Amino acid sequence: MLMDSPVRLRARPGALMWWLYGVAALIVIMVAVGGITRLTESGLSITEWKPVTGTLPPLSDAAWAAEFAKYQRIPQFRELNPDMTLAGFKTIYFWEYVHRLLGRVIGMAFALPLLWFAARRRIPAGYGWRLVALLALGGLQGVFGWLMVRSGLSARTEVAPLWLATHLLTALFTLGGIIWTALDLRALARTPFAKPARLSWLGASAILVLGVQLFYGALMAGLRAGHAAADWPLMNGRFFPSEVLGTRPIGALLVDDPSLVHFIHRWWAWIAVAGLVLLARGARRAGDRAASIAVHSAFGTQILLGIAVVMTGVSLWLAALHQLVGALLVVATVWAAHAHGRRRAG
Repeated sequence: MLMDSPVRLRARPGALMWWLYGVAALIVIMVAVGGITRLTESGLSITEWKPVTGTLPPLSDAAWAAEFAKYQRIPQFRELNPDMTLAGFKTIYFWEYVHRLLGRVIGMAFALPLLWFAARRRIPAGYGWRLVALLALGGLQGVFGWLMVRSGLSARTEVAPLWLATHLLTALFTLGGIIWTALDLRALARTPFAKPARLSWLGASAILVLGVQLFYGALMAGLRAGHAAADWPLMNGRFFPSEVLGTRPIGALLVDDPSLVHFIHRWWAWIAVAGLVLLARGARRAGDRAASIAVHSAFGTQILLGIAVVMTGVSLWLAALHQLVGALLVVATVWAAHAHGRRRAG
């Protein structure tokens, strides 16, 4: 009979699972707040990156005046908001401040429990490196966030779309990694010698196809491409915006032309749906009907929201909800891919 090691006996995979689910929920909230921040043009309201001292907002009239003066020096204020008052500035400052504060909260919610679990030897064998990598990825996310903001402080009136896409995709990749690890820990809590799930070719393909859709969704936000058309399924009465072809190299058009980006995001969605349907069926065959239902529910809701966003002229709250459900779709997709991968690991 095999004897469990003291480390295995002290490990608490169930506790780690619930901790990671909590961190994942915070990231989903942060993605939604990030969407609102972008839609309200609030991202450039804080022009400095102060990881520690920036935790507190301005607490006096003089401090608010100083922050507003910094904002008045950047192109966004001079070219887009020259008539903005201090009251208006406080509104956009609020969303960027909440977004950054949530980032700090998530960092603390991950780092401090991780240190506690490590000190108490509660981390199962083989998971320590993975948790440290996820923490490092979260730190990198913060760096990308600042680089994104910095891209809009000198020569632009908004953040660079590619930096916005990098920032968002890193957040969603981190979210996916946390969910996958939590699901591995759930299996380990149920069966002490359970193996981690493997990423199957079906799961990898579905995640890749979804990743392309998420990338173009981020470009949609960065380029305000949702305003390129307000009808559906046609775009301004036509299927394809052919007038943009030949104006610039195709490589540039694919990432910075609002009409073409809108077209790709609109129709690649159906390729993503096909991949997700196949993945959901695979998860169901693997015995996880709930994951299959979650995937179908998430992408169905997401498509309806996307159409509604376009036809309402990019309603702020519908667009924010669209981004929130996008994060939930990532969770559902990873769940289904994990279910399919557990079958292979088994």
